[in-house]
Amino acid sequence: MLDQNAGFNANADWVNHKGAWVVHIVLILTGKILVDVVPGITQDISWTIVNLGYMALTFLMFHHVTGTPFEANAGAYDELTLWEQIDEGAQHTPAKKWLTSVPIGLFLISTHYTKYNLWLFTLNFCALLFVLFPKLPILDRLRFKVLPAHFSGPPTPNISRAPTPISRTGTPVVGGPHSGRKSPRPF
Repeated sequence: MLDQNAGFNANADWVNHKGAWVVHIVLILTGKILVDVVPGITQDISWTIVNLGYMALTFLMFHHVTGTPFEANAGAYDELTLWEQIDEGAQHTPAKKWLTSVPIGLFLISTHYTKYNLWLFTLNFCALLFVLFPKLPILDRLRFKVLPAHFSGPPTPNISRAPTPISRTGTPVVGGPHSGRKSPRPF
């Protein structure tokens, strides 16, 4: 592993800059306004959509994507999520406390505005757990992979047998020494 403390990590250092914490509130309010513009959506559904959207985006951004988009770090952070890069991986820093409290606060607001509906509460609570568990110090640098890396479907079969010999006419030789069969089988 390369030295992660050797240089500046622009991917994670923005979290401690002035105004970075306010961005979360602005994004939540912008999302709420955009959802409220859609006709026919009630306040309880609106807050649930905003909550689920925020939880999904922050999970993807902080806990799923690894590495940095910058080459200046020479691969020092390739195996780390953004959450693990923040404050050089230190736990319980002010930035991490803020980023943990925002989903909890949004969950409480959405629970209040959904009038404590059991189904919406369950949905919002599951989303909260889905975002809070990766933030726990005990789960630091621990990965739960459902699919292997670079999964693109079932693997191509790897058939290891000798190639079928070709006759001088260009047709396969049935029953040749490397064909694996002695004669064609009737249907």
